[in-house]
Amino acid sequence: MLKVGDQVEVLSAGEILATLDERGELDGLPFMPEMLRYCGRRMTVFKVAHKLCDTIEYTGIRRMRDAVHLAESRCDGSAHGGCQAACLIYWKTAWLRPVSAEGRPAAAGPVDVTLLERATTKEPDEDGATRYSCQATEMLRAAPERLPLKDVRQFWWDYRTGNTGAADTLRGFVTALIGRVRARLGLGEARVIKGRAGTRTPVANLDLETGELVRVRSMDEIAETLDAGLRNRGMAFADDLTEFCGKTGRISGRIDRLIEESSGRMIEMKTPSLVIDGFVCPGRRSFNCPRGHLAYWREIWLERVPTDEG
Repeated sequence: MLKVGDQVEVLSAGEILATLDERGELDGLPFMPEMLRYCGRRMTVFKVAHKLCDTIEYTGIRRMRDAVHLAESRCDGSAHGGCQAACLIYWKTAWLRPVSAEGRPAAAGPVDVTLLERATTKEPDEDGATRYSCQATEMLRAAPERLPLKDVRQFWWDYRTGNTGAADTLRGFVTALIGRVRARLGLGEARVIKGRAGTRTPVANLDLETGELVRVRSMDEIAETLDAGLRNRGMAFADDLTEFCGKTGRISGRIDRLIEESSGRMIEMKTPSLVIDGFVCPGRRSFNCPRGHLAYWREIWLERVPTDEG
């Protein structure tokens, strides 16, 4: 069993293609063209992807089998219309081999990747719009089993694989348990933050650029920008993100287009968002989900840090 920190070698493109079906998938999980650049490389296991949160139908936590996330392997969207979601890629263990002291990098060679390229799109939508297919859009097929809270083995797996330490494992279980108890009692979710902005949420343009140092505003300040559904101009501010309030980081990019997972359509953001280096969803309110989505930030949730403070 692979664990966090293990060194692995990604198989050659030819070896991986031999594991795929006619859809370019293994167990429902697509191998995407964006993954080819990693073939033959030695990489480190970042998280063991034994579960994930359903962001398509919101059915809860799903069970993923025989997959991991590797450090510094996010999708660049180059084969999917320039999608900027930068999802953490899933790697089936069948696409990897452990690195031994005598091991050598996999040999590279020309391969036919037509199948992978063809599999990046589905049938067009009714209005003719392109619909994309990627690991995120096909996640319910790749992880068809629900993983209920009563299956407490998942928390042991979190700890045993190194996904979480003892404290975070316990915190994740307690948080999930409280959420289930509240749901059974009809109390709804226990929100850390509550929106105060009404139905028309404000917007701000600070002209922030990549590389600038910013500070996430306080919880109270952000609450003033959110509606009752904790959204600003349609973008949700998850409770997990409150732990970044008051913290500083550097802008690593701007997001204005991404694939909608439920439909496969490309969504153009009317109000662009920013990503901050190292700020990813901690997943504590989702049973310690290791999916590692980038956190998206409206400019109104941030403030520029003066140069003398940086």
